[in-house]
Amino acid sequence: MKSLQKTPKFVGVKQSKKALLEGSAVRLLVARDAQPALVEPLIELAAQKEIPIEWVDTMKSLGEACSVKVGAAAVALLSE
Repeated sequence: MKSLQKTPKFVGVKQSKKALLEGSAVRLLVARDAQPALVEPLIELAAQKEIPIEWVDTMKSLGEACSVKVGAAAVALLSE
């Protein structure tokens, strides 16, 4: 996965949900190994708002791509 360091984004489930609700998210990245109970509501919300969803193999790789020291279950990419 390419680096998302310079891409406008919200990292984490709560922040991603906020971006989806506000309408500022243009894509949702979801880790395949994230707990379904955490990410399923985000997936449903993204589908309702017709926001594309991209799957990433692990929370660790998603966190690393965002330059955070912990794994990330979800990341909302924002319009530039």
